[in-house]
Amino acid sequence: VQLQASGGGLVQAGGSLRLSCAASGRTFSRDAMGWFRQGLGNEREFVAAISWSGSWRSYAVPAKGRFTISRDNAKNTVYLQMNSVKPEDTAVYYCVADDVVLISSRPRYWGQGTLVTVSS
Repeated sequence: VQLQASGGGLVQAGGSLRLSCAASGRTFSRDAMGWFRQGLGNEREFVAAISWSGSWRSYAVPAKGRFTISRDNAKNTVYLQMNSVKPEDTAVYYCVADDVVLISSRPRYWGQGTLVTVSS
């Protein structure tokens, strides 16, 4: 079971970035998927999640109105479109997968992180 995140990098404040996470070794088409992040010196925090059908989406307050989560089940891939990024969005972003009741609190499946750095 692997969740491979990509798309991180350096972006200026106010810019945009799209993260991707490809799942392999297991079919996640019936799982919710999401993103957590961890900034330097901070605890991991929930960012966004989406149900397998895409009909339900949840966002943490800092992400609302700026980030959009989506998925392509045919590709077993989830995306996080980040717009109007701020320096406080700087963090390692982790892709997660699990049942929808767990996805925003204690998901069991984690990918490796991808670093997003926002310069001011």
